[in-house]
Amino acid sequence: MAEEISAGSGGGSSSERGGEINGVGLASMDSFESRWVFQDEDDSEIDDEEDDDDNDVPHRAGVDSEDEDTAEQRLIRTGPSIDSFDVEALEIPGAHRSEYEDFGIGRRIILAFQTLGVVFGDVGTSPLYTFSVMFSKAPINGNEDVIGALSLVLYTLILIPLVKYVLVVLWANDDGEGGTFALYSLICRHAKVSLLPNQLPSDTRISGFRLKVPSPELERSLKIKERLETSSTLKKIILMLVLAGTSMVIADGIVTPAMSVVSAVGGLKVGVAAIEQDQVVMISVAFLVILFSVQKFGTSKVGLAVGPALFIWFCSLAGIGIYNLVKYDTSVLRAFNPVRIYLYFKRNSVKAWYALGGCLLCATGSEAMFADLCYFSVRSVQFTFVFLVLPCLLLGYLGQAAYLIGNPNDAEQAFFSSIPSGVFWPILLVANIAALIASRAMTTATFSCIKQSTALGCFPRLKIIHTSRKFMGQIYIPVINWFLLVVCLIFVCCISSINEIGNAYGIAELGVMMMTTILVTIVMLLIWQTNIIIVLSFVIFFLGLEFTFFSSVLWSVTDGSWIILVFAVIMFLIMYIWNYGSKLKYETEVKQKLSMDLMRELGCNLGTIRAPGIGLLYNELVKGVPAIFGHFLTTLPAIHSMIIFVSIKYVPVPMVPQSERFLFRRVCPKSYQIFRCIAR
Repeated sequence: MAEEISAGSGGGSSSERGGEINGVGLASMDSFESRWVFQDEDDSEIDDEEDDDDNDVPHRAGVDSEDEDTAEQRLIRTGPSIDSFDVEALEIPGAHRSEYEDFGIGRRIILAFQTLGVVFGDVGTSPLYTFSVMFSKAPINGNEDVIGALSLVLYTLILIPLVKYVLVVLWANDDGEGGTFALYSLICRHAKVSLLPNQLPSDTRISGFRLKVPSPELERSLKIKERLETSSTLKKIILMLVLAGTSMVIADGIVTPAMSVVSAVGGLKVGVAAIEQDQVVMISVAFLVILFSVQKFGTSKVGLAVGPALFIWFCSLAGIGIYNLVKYDTSVLRAFNPVRIYLYFKRNSVKAWYALGGCLLCATGSEAMFADLCYFSVRSVQFTFVFLVLPCLLLGYLGQAAYLIGNPNDAEQAFFSSIPSGVFWPILLVANIAALIASRAMTTATFSCIKQSTALGCFPRLKIIHTSRKFMGQIYIPVINWFLLVVCLIFVCCISSINEIGNAYGIAELGVMMMTTILVTIVMLLIWQTNIIIVLSFVIFFLGLEFTFFSSVLWSVTDGSWIILVFAVIMFLIMYIWNYGSKLKYETEVKQKLSMDLMRELGCNLGTIRAPGIGLLYNELVKGVPAIFGHFLTTLPAIHSMIIFVSIKYVPVPMVPQSERFLFRRVCPKSYQIFRCIAR
């Protein structure tokens, strides 16, 4: 009978076993109940702990197989799962999972409050600059132009942030993780599309996998899965889409602080006529340095601290909007009629198309809702957006449009000019605080994407600081933080015009949006198994809409916003080359690993002296004997009596449960005393 010596990794249903371990604790380790499990290529490294002559277990059970990948799975019954490795692994203090949905109403309200300071700052500050950029490209020639532009903004807000992201994309999360790499990780769990050949069957037994295998009745899903797994070209295309989206997220992390802070500080020119653009840039630089310096204090602390400030900001937007509607012109409510968009394009033709690039700015921050999802729950993000953020934004834009109908010459600083004189300075202060908070939205999203790309072998490993003891997703990456600050300062100093920064902003945001649309479509087809008509409607409508916006911003790429495209291409190349190098390195190690025939010829003493002690050898290889071990045998006078190959392996799940984190396997026959420990 084959005995399992793994820490929560060798069962047919790891989620069930994980529940037993978490619910019963170490007492469950004393249970002598046996279980049925799959024996496959991964289990071929396990040597039986019972009698070596047991006829029920093939002789090859104690050695590596050269044709492991073609081995058939079969059910075997395991014996008592008691091992010192198990006990020691389970004694590690348990970590908190980010199970936000288990919280009560009070805790959910607090989480919703925190989302204001972390997730919605970006989209919340868009009224500072949206109309200013739009009307710089298509000047106001009458009241109908204001209403047409407002109609464009209203329906962009409804279609992209609300319908696409809040109602659809947020549900495509990877067990609470959001962003382009989370989508890629989700796809990798359901189809073998990862280019790094270090997957193990035991990975699928992690309770976090929770696979929903495509139903045999749904032939389309199975065909897509098969096609993705057999086509190396499709695998590369998907990876390139993910890398392109991630590079745009990083670029967004640079443009967002620049746009938000410069536009907010620019309000000083309305209140103080003597203020020049150079002084605005200097003040913005100082604010940006302060902003990136407080990132290390963590999402929960900062989010809870700045949540009230964003709440005041959104209430101010709504209040000013209502005031301007009542005072100037309520006829702007006609903008809810979509026919106004058609009339706007009919009157302005090409200029209206140029204005699309500015219109998109009202939806910036939509991707942050998804990318920052690891910090909060889906419900808290949806609840906050639908019942607070969206109504306040709609009122804010309606109020600005009502003001511009009576004061069309103030379009350059539409927001600050529309503020009642009695509350100008308090609102200016709140706007600047909101802009600083908004700048954090894409910065935290960048941290999340970098972490996910590292886990999938697409980015160098960096120091990641977990800023919360309760929630695994709340992180801070010092190197990336200061890198973003330096590039952001260079960007602000080189391009100080709001219009040029806004164009660069649109390029970065749309690049991410289009990649997300394509990846969510794959999720719909492969995992959700959505009706093909719904899938086609989603991809055609939103990809067509985003491509229309993208064509507008690309037309103005020569005005300086090309810098952000160059930066995104550089980040893309870094990630693609790193992924290619990781894949090449691993394949080389697999080719050079020592054969089991050689290990048998050497015997249990390995042709050298076995000294008492335990030797740990780190290597990326997850199967077989690494080539570097042969080098040690030929150069060292002695080797330890017990050898453990240690490797750290990222698996496509947001978090591996603590009880399933360490996977132990015997590499050679029992007398060799050679083991492998995989920390997942």
